[in-house]
Amino acid sequence: MCRLLTLMCLVAVVNAPVFAQTVQSEKHAFRVVSLVRGLQNPWSMAFLPDGRMLVTERAGRLRMVGKDFQLDPKTVEGLPEIVASGQGGLFDVALHPQYAQNGWIYWAYNAPGPGGWGTTLARGKLISDANKYRMTEVQVLFSLEPKTRTGQHFGGRIVFDGKGMVYLTLGDRGDKPRAQMLDDHAGSVIRLHDDGRVPVDNPFVGRAGAKPEKFTLGNRNMQGAALHPQTGELWTHEHGPQGGDEINVMRAGRNYGWPVITYGVNYGIGTKIGEGSSKAGMEQPLHYWVPSIAPSGMAFYTGDKFPNWKGNLLVGALRDEMLVRLELNGEKVVREERLLKGQVGRIRDVRVGLDGLVYLLTDERDGGVLRLDAVR
Repeated sequence: MCRLLTLMCLVAVVNAPVFAQTVQSEKHAFRVVSLVRGLQNPWSMAFLPDGRMLVTERAGRLRMVGKDFQLDPKTVEGLPEIVASGQGGLFDVALHPQYAQNGWIYWAYNAPGPGGWGTTLARGKLISDANKYRMTEVQVLFSLEPKTRTGQHFGGRIVFDGKGMVYLTLGDRGDKPRAQMLDDHAGSVIRLHDDGRVPVDNPFVGRAGAKPEKFTLGNRNMQGAALHPQTGELWTHEHGPQGGDEINVMRAGRNYGWPVITYGVNYGIGTKIGEGSSKAGMEQPLHYWVPSIAPSGMAFYTGDKFPNWKGNLLVGALRDEMLVRLELNGEKVVREERLLKGQVGRIRDVRVGLDGLVYLLTDERDGGVLRLDAVR
């Protein structure tokens, strides 16, 4: 009965905020507020400086949410062709760090091309025209090669480092050996100047046969990425196979092991993949989960509304429908707390808003935007 009441509290009428009962975590009490409903499998969100919000839907739609959390029924026009196939579609959306000056908005998506499709990075500028929103000055900055027709493991997270570089995560496209190939973009982090140029100090620039955009290799499917607020390094998490989800720090030229090493096993039959869980010359994860939690979305908490969470890593989880809070000591996870398990749905994205509150996206056919409000 208590569980039923909790779920009823967390269900909202479209665009009508509803306050749930108080949740008591180890370090803070909070309420879950439903801000927006009616989104179809939302994937990512970005906060505009004036209080509006952009939200992507995997099917290929970019949506605008007003300052009053009203969802505009019209989609943003002007995006390039997006292939919604399997896990592919429209992924991350992110504002340039100097958005107030240059107006650039970036998005990752599954784009068609010779041989199939693959993860692509583009940017454009948003305008309002006759009560419609439209992307203009659209530029495609990067597109994965080679393209295939598989529907798995696209990656798709975008992170800026504040030094003029943009990072894009890529999955192995469901083809394990590709993650170890230098002449293939799949299974890696891509590092570019914010205008799409390849940095001359990328680790594989000048190496015969290697893709110069590659920053790492040996990654399976990274669907969470965030810049560490103190070190400025890129942290990611990735899905493991039936266990072995990982958190890693992405460093230039490092090999993160997939599919040679992993803490996961083959689906269904549970047999070993590759050579085991470690090998010389390949990175060990900072943290891993067995069994899998299917992580998606990740943010360091840097606000002031939850002071006892300061510096913690917040990770969404699809499989167990929860928010995971990780306490850190340097690059070591010292405490894990699992919140909202099975109560709000599959958490696809986690963001810290400009107001210091925590925002979540639920990946459902009738998904929505939730906010965690601290209770003092």
